[in-house]
Amino acid sequence: MAVFLAMQSTMANSAIEPAESNNAFHQRFLARAEKGNIDVLFLGDSITQYWGDPNRGLPVWEREFAPLNAANFGINGNRLQHILWRIQNGETTGYTPKVIVLLVGTNNLVPRNTTAEVIEGITVVVDQLKEKFPTTKILLLGIFPRDTKEHRRRLQIRDVNKRISELGDNRQVFYLDIGDQFLDADGEIPPELMPDAVHPSLKGYEIFAAAIKGPLEKLLHQ
Repeated sequence: MAVFLAMQSTMANSAIEPAESNNAFHQRFLARAEKGNIDVLFLGDSITQYWGDPNRGLPVWEREFAPLNAANFGINGNRLQHILWRIQNGETTGYTPKVIVLLVGTNNLVPRNTTAEVIEGITVVVDQLKEKFPTTKILLLGIFPRDTKEHRRRLQIRDVNKRISELGDNRQVFYLDIGDQFLDADGEIPPELMPDAVHPSLKGYEIFAAAIKGPLEKLLHQ
């Protein structure tokens, strides 16, 4: 048993090992970065990507965020290691956003990574963004609720969010947890807000936008 525990403690954390991401999306984002004129960068996985889905977030995006010179760098299935690879391979070159809206980590939850590994992965992502963009404000969002309220991933999200909230220094990194807005009185996710209990619907993206628009605009004008 002691040997097994020692082996566990020395195993690499996959969440902080950069791994190549979807090349088609990556090439598209490189081209967008080269054009510049990005004041707000949304960075993340499928929940961010679906701001561009006509049946989900796109109508809200076009109304609320497109006028802010926002760019959507979200890729379905991305884990923290993919975000790190993208940061290191050109997607943060050629422009300096005023604000980054960062929502990452849900694809690293159990059984893929432990709570400590997810926390470390998000911390490394934030640190690398701070290094790349020392004058940019980062709006770090807590991982959204998913699954049922007793599911082990939901419990893990609670623990991860509690720890990553400490990354918010209210100088460059600003932490915001809007997860409760996707839950009913019993702590469950209404299907009309997240049909698959992971990704917001159009109504869910309306809630998402309303929850972050004020804090985002405040950071843009600081």
